Parts: sequence; C-alpha cells; structure tokens
Amino acid sequence: MIFPEPRPVTDDRFFRDALGRFATGITVITCRDPGTGQPQGFTANSFSSLSLDPPLVLFSLRREAQCLPAFLGSGAFAVNVLAHDQMEVSARFASSDPDRWAGIEHAVWSTGAPILPEMLASFECRTVATHEGGDHVIFIGEVLALSTPREAPPLLYFRGAYQTLKV
Repeated sequence: MIFPEPRPVTDDRFFRDALGRFATGITVITCRDPGTGQPQGFTANSFSSLSLDPPLVLFSLRREAQCLPAFLGSGAFAVNVLAHDQMEVSARFASSDPDRWAGIEHAVWSTGAPILPEMLASFECRTVATHEGGDHVIFIGEVLALSTPREAPPLLYFRGAYQTLKV
C-alpha cells in the first residue's frame, strides 16, 4: 500500500498539479451584462451541485476576471455543460478575446442569461448569494429552469488536458 507523505502547501504549481488529478466537467457560464445588455461568458470547471431542496448550484470566478462586475450585477446566470466535441467552444470562452461571442448563437429564457446550443445540459439560475473565496468569488444560484437536450459523452479536464469519457 502507498500511504501519502504530507507536504506543506508552499508551491502553487504543486498545489495546481494535485488539484488537476480530480477530473472535472467543463462548462461555459454566462450572464447578461446589466450595464451594456451584452452577453458575457467564461469557461469554468468550478461548477458543482450544492442542494436538491431547494435546487442550488455553485461556481467560482477569479476576482480579476473582466466579466466579474457583470456577473455580480446581473442577478442571474446560466451554466452550459459541454460535450466531448465542444473543445473549440471551451477554448473560445477561456480566451480573453473580446469577440468571443462573434458568430455564437444563443437562446434566452426568463432571466436573459445566454443559453448555448447543443449542450449536454443547461441550467438557468437566479443568484442567491456570493461569498469571498480567496482570489475567487463564489456564486450560489437557485436553478429556475433546466434542459438536457443532448446525449453524448462529456468534455472533461484532467491533469491539465481535455479528456473524454466513453459512455
């Protein structure tokens, strides 16, 4: 048996590498900027379920993110869960390209948060709380509506690279 030897968390790279051993799904989280009316979005793997009753989810966003003010002010967001063949969508919303929405069609439900097409699942949420979390802000949202329009393997992130899962 291999028992772990503890190491203090003094090296950011070692900490990130250790976290990377936890496989996560990939999402694009979106909102409507209340100041400009323009869609905002970013790629995230920090999405998680929180509660079934009431239905709550959470994600975190870097405090330095350019879209943070839009998410804080919008009062709502959507979580779009990516499939294995949507690496390009993930890369586009992970970039700082100001034209990342160019050519991207989307729907809107009751809150106005953009819902992307061809997702494994989409969740429309009302922001119910935000919390400071070190260099991130944690958003908690109540799920108002959801859709699971597609059956496909998910897009995953593991050890610093995209992965897929055979379903």
